[in-house]
Amino acid sequence: MRPLLFFVVALSATQPLAAADITPATSAAARGYLFLVDKPYLTSDFDEETLNDVWKQWPEPLRSTAEKATAQERRKIAFERYGLSQRPDDPSKPLQYVVDGAGNWTMNCLACHGGNVPAGKVGSRVWPGAPNSRLALQTLTEETRLAKAELQKPFSRMDLGSTVVPLGTTNGTTNAVMFGVLLMAYRDADLTLHKERPIPPMVHHDMDAPPWWHFKRKKMIYIDGFAEKGHRGLMQFMLVPQNGPDKFREWEADFRDVFDYMSSLEAPKYPYAIDEKLAERGRVAFERVCSDCHGTYGAGGSYPEKMVSMRDVGTDRVRLDALTAAHRDSYGASWFADYGRAENVSQPAGYVAPPLDGVWASGPYFHNGSVPTLWHVLHPSERPVVWMRRGDGFDQDRVGPVIEAYDAIPENFTAGWQRRQFFDTGAFGKSAGGHTFPEALDEEEKRSVLEYLKTL
Repeated sequence: MRPLLFFVVALSATQPLAAADITPATSAAARGYLFLVDKPYLTSDFDEETLNDVWKQWPEPLRSTAEKATAQERRKIAFERYGLSQRPDDPSKPLQYVVDGAGNWTMNCLACHGGNVPAGKVGSRVWPGAPNSRLALQTLTEETRLAKAELQKPFSRMDLGSTVVPLGTTNGTTNAVMFGVLLMAYRDADLTLHKERPIPPMVHHDMDAPPWWHFKRKKMIYIDGFAEKGHRGLMQFMLVPQNGPDKFREWEADFRDVFDYMSSLEAPKYPYAIDEKLAERGRVAFERVCSDCHGTYGAGGSYPEKMVSMRDVGTDRVRLDALTAAHRDSYGASWFADYGRAENVSQPAGYVAPPLDGVWASGPYFHNGSVPTLWHVLHPSERPVVWMRRGDGFDQDRVGPVIEAYDAIPENFTAGWQRRQFFDTGAFGKSAGGHTFPEALDEEEKRSVLEYLKTL
């Protein structure tokens, strides 16, 4: 059987909306949010019964803990295990999935782009549009598949496809780019499905989701900046076989509103104390060394959307090489890019330096999520070879998740779900090298720049 995969990955999201505020006169941005969280555009992944039974597939001692727990407690454990969260506007529902009246769960764009951000004394806050750096999609799929087998339920496209195409080898990252390559390979420019086509060559690698609050600042999208931003491009990961060209035309108006929603998002504000004098010194150092690529901030600030050549940036190049000119040209000639009328870059030279609004809340860093904190971004020689998050804590000194560093993944961690808790920078596509520009700063300047980045 040819695995026709699908995945819902978009590019960005906004602050919570209260359901009670939605009226017939609601803004396009508010409608866009509701389309994402309430309207399924794909076939479902699993149902409520499967999720309620998945604890039976957990390892000990977690399984025994779950057996003794209430249904509500088990649901909380499941959300923590898989990187899911409650909708800010309706805690009875998950943010990352649309749940219909029959109890079917269908992934939405917020699976990757709906995460938590630090929130001071209250710990953390669910923030649609933040990268979901805790998403354990491969583990969730493997364990719900086992639960379905015991319940004698049919497998979904994700269940079948994930046995061939990896969903993500480290929690918080996904193989999103190759999902797009695979799905597009079976469509022509009008999005007509051609099932007879062979599986295309693919270079599997993991990517870190960008924060959606950067969406409004960009003309071009993706880390290599090859495609002009537009509402149609947000729909490309809905290319499951069940969705023909008519569905895309029918749903185009929805995604005009989704585009407006993503364009309305603002970055969260740093919730802890800031040394303003130190930050001001950091601003001066930042504008000397960093602003040429990342822009300036505050009154009169600007973002250059600069393409930095691979020779200069030196970060992991697997993402750049994984898409060929033919891949990019196929997208550029399609309905998604208005049949070639939207700007398209066949052979980008490197990666686009992202804007840094809310950068303190978007760790881990780099396009592959290989660098855990901003301190490590500023200290290239100190980046850990292997690291793992320790709980949900936020390291205010280094600005990023609290981590533990290792020389290698411990040998006693043999199960897939265990190894996916570690980020191994020696693995394919996961290098933490490059971006050595901060070496132009002395240690005191690095400390001040780190403080300044909290203010953006």
